[in-house]
Amino acid sequence: MKLCNINISCLHLQQLFDKTVPFKQVVTVNAEAIVKAQNDNKLKNIIDNNYSTIDGQIPLWLYRLKYKESIEKISGSDLIYDICQWAEKEKYKIFLLGGNPKSNTQAIEKLRNTYNITISGFSPQYMPYPFPKQHNTEILNKLKEFSPDILFVAFGMGKQEYWIQDNKNTLISLNCKMAIGCGGTFDFVAGTIKRAPKYIQNIGLEGLWRLIMEPKLFRVKRLLISFKIFYYYFKS
Repeated sequence: MKLCNINISCLHLQQLFDKTVPFKQVVTVNAEAIVKAQNDNKLKNIIDNNYSTIDGQIPLWLYRLKYKESIEKISGSDLIYDICQWAEKEKYKIFLLGGNPKSNTQAIEKLRNTYNITISGFSPQYMPYPFPKQHNTEILNKLKEFSPDILFVAFGMGKQEYWIQDNKNTLISLNCKMAIGCGGTFDFVAGTIKRAPKYIQNIGLEGLWRLIMEPKLFRVKRLLISFKIFYYYFKS
């Protein structure tokens, strides 16, 4: 099924727990991702050819308006808890990569205290993508030391998807079963940034709430970019 000419392949959470697929790259597709992918063929190909979910109330409404069928909203901020429950049951190890050091450390601590799981993480120094070789080697060495079954990557939309795609062979060699791009999820888990209440999420204003909580210019730009989803929806 396509939304704004972008393939949405994962309609239900249960699809992610299919053990017959040895490795899954999961892309939680919000309005920003849909707009970016219109002019970014690499990002579009990653979304189209992996496990892509709907993330965000407005894309969910538009999808249901077009297809009128059952689909679940699967965002990184919610998915991390579902995955931790699954990992606890399956004895899988989880690694949190990215985010700022405080959020990464506190998210690990909260998840470890909530679930009976083996979990670790690493917050590398900020670098534009593609990373310098030495920087990427440091990241991969951390992963090789821990050998995670499930990897959450919080580098921001686009950057995290490129990194997972570009390092997929290494992840597979480590027997990683799933890699998920999750944006600002670690901030929410850690509690360093308060997530929008459910009623704000349900009326599609979570992006505005995030701007109010973190009033920065890049958030204004992201919000304005996201609204272009309506243009691409009616154009398609």
